[in-house]
Amino acid sequence: MTYDPTPDQRVILDALKSFLRNRVAPGAAERDQTGEFPLELTRELGELGVMGAQTPEEYGGAGLDTATFAMIIEEIAAVDGSLCLTVASHNSLCQGHILIAGTEEQKRRFLPDLASARKLGAWGLTEPGSGSDSGGLGTRAVLQDDGSWILNGSKNFITQGSVGGTYVILARTDAPRPGRSKNDGISAFVFNRDEVQGFSIGRTEDKLGLRSSDTAQLIFEDVRLDAGALLGQRGGAFKDVMRVLDGGRIGIGAMGLGLGRAAFEFAARYAVEREQFGQPIAHNQGIGFKLADMDTQLEAARLLLRKAADLKDQGRDFTVSAARAKLFASEVGVKACDEAIQILGGYGYIKEYPVERFWRDNRLTRIGEGTSEVQRLIISRHIIGRYAQQNVTA
Repeated sequence: MTYDPTPDQRVILDALKSFLRNRVAPGAAERDQTGEFPLELTRELGELGVMGAQTPEEYGGAGLDTATFAMIIEEIAAVDGSLCLTVASHNSLCQGHILIAGTEEQKRRFLPDLASARKLGAWGLTEPGSGSDSGGLGTRAVLQDDGSWILNGSKNFITQGSVGGTYVILARTDAPRPGRSKNDGISAFVFNRDEVQGFSIGRTEDKLGLRSSDTAQLIFEDVRLDAGALLGQRGGAFKDVMRVLDGGRIGIGAMGLGLGRAAFEFAARYAVEREQFGQPIAHNQGIGFKLADMDTQLEAARLLLRKAADLKDQGRDFTVSAARAKLFASEVGVKACDEAIQILGGYGYIKEYPVERFWRDNRLTRIGEGTSEVQRLIISRHIIGRYAQQNVTA
């Protein structure tokens, strides 16, 4: 494993940093206040290849590896968390699911518009009554005699929900088979918004943070989908969902890292400039030790993310590594934001300074793509299984 960006990665990151500095940073705080979705910025990121970062070139994407994508996400997060969530979800969830489960026809139909950001992607799993318990979803799709499907139900907290053009939606199509978990019988469907009827947008959410990222409720009332909308195996989508979420956790972890890094860097600059009792407050051991802990924890998070990304790119099992990386990066990222507010004192609590926005934006990373508690469940089950097996074979 190499720790510094390669020459090719530096070219990509330098171009991205220039775009973020000139186009994104100047309006980030205002967008946070107004909640305005930055549609034009997503189009420009599409031209840069960012909106199809991991989609293969044959489908119009940039074909980048996961490690490079994580670096991209970290850099965007350090400037604008809302835009970062848009990029991460558009790539990892909607496109990610199509890449995992789509037929060649579906990939060629949907991915070029998504990779270029001509259309934004949304991925619908969460519902009013089911979050972490995805097997409890109530949305239903019923097969018709002509091979089409009728979709009914609703989805909550869907990123790009009201601005999306292409949707991947999870629905129950079959009762679980005997002896199977309740996650059996769930199917995925992909369609373009402008090609169906009966689909509408419910409320858009007024959020604590990530305020210019679009989050909305989706409503399906007798939406007819053709047979070609089925994405993957009928009734077997849950295993694809788990693979999608594994990949998405690397992105959300990188987002938590980027926001935490931005808060840390702002607090460090502030601490070496702000004087109290005749010296910069950074020389106060109470402040200096905070900075040392923040720096160490963020670097450790970066290494955990890099390991998970490398395992994914090698085609190896990365589920537990992604859970560890997402858990740690989100937890220490939020902590770094909190400590930055503490270092700035009263200034950290007012909107004139960005650290309060970094904290509000970062708080979601402990919830999205599986809560911290879900990550601990994944990791603890792995530990129990490993040591139980050792006891059996001892």
